Amino acid sequence: MSKKFLIVGGVAGGASTAARLRRLSEEDEIIMFERGPHVSFSNCCLPYHLSGVVEDAESLVLMNPNKFLSQYNIEARVNNEVVSIDRHKKEVIVKNLATGEEYVEAYDKLILSPGAKPIVPPINGIEKVNTFTVRNVVDIDKLNKFVKGLKSKNVSVIGGGFIGVEVAENLREAGYNVTLIEAMSQIMKPFDYDMIQILHKELYDHGIRLIISDKVSAFEKDTVVLESGKKVETEAVVMAIGVVPETELAVKAGLEIGETGAIKVDQNYKTSDENIYAVGDAIEVYNPLIGKMTKLPLAGPAQKQAREVADHIFGMLVLNTGFIGSSVIKCFDYNAASTGLNEGMIKAYNLDIKYEVVKVIPGDKVGLMPGCEPLHFKLLFEIPTGRILGAQAIGKGNVDKRIDVIATAIKFGAKINDLRDLELCYAPPFGTAKDVVNYAGYVGSNLLNGVFKQVRESDVRELIENGAYIIDVREKSEYKLSHIIGAKNIPLSELRDRTNEIPKDKPVYLHCRSAQRSYNAAMALKHLGFENIYNISGGFMGICFYEYFNDETTGREKIVTDYNFL
Repeated sequence: MSKKFLIVGGVAGGASTAARLRRLSEEDEIIMFERGPHVSFSNCCLPYHLSGVVEDAESLVLMNPNKFLSQYNIEARVNNEVVSIDRHKKEVIVKNLATGEEYVEAYDKLILSPGAKPIVPPINGIEKVNTFTVRNVVDIDKLNKFVKGLKSKNVSVIGGGFIGVEVAENLREAGYNVTLIEAMSQIMKPFDYDMIQILHKELYDHGIRLIISDKVSAFEKDTVVLESGKKVETEAVVMAIGVVPETELAVKAGLEIGETGAIKVDQNYKTSDENIYAVGDAIEVYNPLIGKMTKLPLAGPAQKQAREVADHIFGMLVLNTGFIGSSVIKCFDYNAASTGLNEGMIKAYNLDIKYEVVKVIPGDKVGLMPGCEPLHFKLLFEIPTGRILGAQAIGKGNVDKRIDVIATAIKFGAKINDLRDLELCYAPPFGTAKDVVNYAGYVGSNLLNGVFKQVRESDVRELIENGAYIIDVREKSEYKLSHIIGAKNIPLSELRDRTNEIPKDKPVYLHCRSAQRSYNAAMALKHLGFENIYNISGGFMGICFYEYFNDETTGREKIVTDYNFL
């Protein structure tokens, strides 16, 4: 006997649910409601219309109602909003936004995929500026057409998350004067403070005025007023502070809302109503690394949830292992990817986890090959189990490949030692015989086993202020080019002949370009009887990236004679 499935929301979660339901049955009636004019559009590609990478706004629309009907026999009703649910009658009331007419549709199963909406707080004077949000094709088309008519070309983006950074980048690529304002001390929370300094530098170097640790307090005529008293002249303001789950329909229907403020679902994505499911940005999901429910507004998880809902409706086994959160972003010449936990999350969730950090910066391919670039890689693992907790990678090459490996390792419960044994593809144009993932496994295993001790590049400024004994083991020519102020130069090639210059009665901190030669130096000194030796992770290059943006924007005293990012 055929059934009737109704789906609220026609983007990633909704459209994927509809398509999977159809693949499992040709008999059932499937109707998808979308209150906007488009279904199945490329949400993540929206910012790239601003720079012309995606030339035509309509090309962002992947499917239209006619194609859904002809190819899948799915009825997609655009400009139709589901305004209420009668759970007892198993009916929804739908409003045709074009005609104002309301009508009723019955269902056997109802799937909610309303997504999330941009946060637009009621800031004083907001009516005095031209504000925009980026949620759908209509939004991005409206923004793009407006900025093309600007006289000053001054645009402000408020919020440094994925949408904020991508909008800022694409507006800058299109030639606009862009100010990116973030109330927190950093952009992009999936990355730790030390890693994100690379992207802070990249935005700054490409002419974006990046303002951090400063909140918008009010608006004046074509002006953003910050809590610090700064004023930013602007003709357009893009609100990218974040999103909140669309739960209004669920709340009105009496469905249970979870601890995060999103719709509560069980392991099969079923709500508190036996006949209603929910997927996508509107629901909360379980994060097995945190051990709590979280919100995760990403397209990948939404599509996986959609498939599992359809499978469960048809009596198939659903294996819900939770979501650890994996993401990637392009920022001008750099790519940045992350997965799992970072240090900021461990602190924010107050997790009782003892962990160690691996920080390495090898080349992303064989050094002789054109285009070889440093790959900044940070990995967290649990002490003493060696369980991998998360990783971040930033570079100009394939960072996503490396983070995908770590995401897979986490999902399969891998330990730090397992990374050493992974057999990964190798050829000089693509990577090295000992890939950065293997390399991180070796370093992590050494840390786990107490082979050597380390401090972080973020510790160096304080070490210098406290008069720490720092040795630069790079060659003399490298030291002459630029170095840490006050560091003593004892090249690795001369180290064994100059051990009499190294004190044994106090800690000694070693560094090189990227921490590999200094690790060798630390091991040599350890075997020569030195006990208080520390390697500085990230090396001189990591120190330069960590210090640069704050040095340039705050005017503080530098701790290096000059920067070297290569």
